[in-house]
Amino acid sequence: NQDDSDFANSMSDFEEDDIFPETQPKKTYKTEYQVLSPNNLKAKQDGEISQVSTILGLSNQDSATLLRHFRWNKERLFEQYMDSPEKVIKQSGLSLSQQRQQQQQQENDFICDICCDQVDQSIGLSCDHRFCQACYKQYVQQKIGEGESRRIECPESDCQLIVDQKTVELLMDAVGLKKYRELLNRTFVDDHDFLKWCPAPDCEYAIECAVPSTSLVSFVPTVRCECQHRFCFGCTLNDHQPCICSLVSKWLKKCADDSETANWISANTKECGKCHSTIEKNGGCNHMTCRKCKHEFCWVCMGPWSEHGTSWYTCNRFDENSSEQTQNNQTRSRMSLERYLHYYNRFANHEHSAKLDQELYQNTEKKMEEIQKTSDLSWIEDNQRDLEMATEQLSELLEKPLDSDPEKIAKLRQAVLDKTVYVKSRREILLEDTAKGLQEGRWSFFVDL
Repeated sequence: NQDDSDFANSMSDFEEDDIFPETQPKKTYKTEYQVLSPNNLKAKQDGEISQVSTILGLSNQDSATLLRHFRWNKERLFEQYMDSPEKVIKQSGLSLSQQRQQQQQQENDFICDICCDQVDQSIGLSCDHRFCQACYKQYVQQKIGEGESRRIECPESDCQLIVDQKTVELLMDAVGLKKYRELLNRTFVDDHDFLKWCPAPDCEYAIECAVPSTSLVSFVPTVRCECQHRFCFGCTLNDHQPCICSLVSKWLKKCADDSETANWISANTKECGKCHSTIEKNGGCNHMTCRKCKHEFCWVCMGPWSEHGTSWYTCNRFDENSSEQTQNNQTRSRMSLERYLHYYNRFANHEHSAKLDQELYQNTEKKMEEIQKTSDLSWIEDNQRDLEMATEQLSELLEKPLDSDPEKIAKLRQAVLDKTVYVKSRREILLEDTAKGLQEGRWSFFVDL
């Protein structure tokens, strides 16, 4: 109906990656990138191979071998090739002979040096090291199984001639050829600074993003793959805006190294109120005596033991001034630990909430299907993408049980819309201000980056 249509139109305004009009300036925290499929990657390789082939006057097969040897660095290839073409050709595993080999050859009474069988058909490169097709195929198949594609050398010992792509295609079956092409794509992406694989499990897409590593100190290049996985192009970790990569790396390392130790220290030790030595309570009595300075104090309130009077072993007092004074006397290391635990607990809670939200999303989809089967409402399916923006407050709304009453659903719809507007606007303000601050150098850090 018309109301549902209006709601769908209004919710579409909050899509994360809307294409903004040219008059609206680009957000500071956004980055330009392109998602590449396996076919796109092959097309990019073919384009670069064709360019090198045209400039150097070589075949596409030889140009591909040269590019892979130089890890797709065309500038370095051109420079070294112009200085010493013969040296480059030899180092790259190509033949200096201009005569191309016949991959397959019919001959009588040929004995394969690998299996020592007599065969009628052999295969080899321009080095004239020939073997039976079965042995050659098994050799190439083994190399591909080991993850090699860039430099599969001739099976002959001490021969460094490269088995080109045409020969591999002649030998391999469909399964082996698919694996070979996947490896070629992988080396192509790995050799380019501005190309990276999406880290999502079983994802075959790559991202092209022209962000130099030097800019990562002031910019967080967040991208979204075709599979909808969002990650940082700089470090390939999950989206961590607005924190820069080096800060996130230090934080994760600290969490991995210190979290368990810090939690144990916080739960099982306190500092002496006099000399600030760390003390572990390993008994049930609250009467503590510092071995270092002999100061006697209460483990519960941390006050002097002499002030407890008749309530020595049942301390129930709370003196705000004394507590504040004790807190002010904590050492810098203790304050640092408490600061870390404060942020670590928040980090861990938000991380746990994010995982629960993913489960909530799956359950919500099922509930949406059930509702649509029993009603004529369509707004949920049309706008389910907006539920992915859930934060803790928005999650609280979404976790409410859905009622079949259209009026209650309409109220819930409005509440979700209002909270979505607030969450999105606050998130954009945070990301925009942080990104500008990084680029302008306004932020200072407590750690060395």
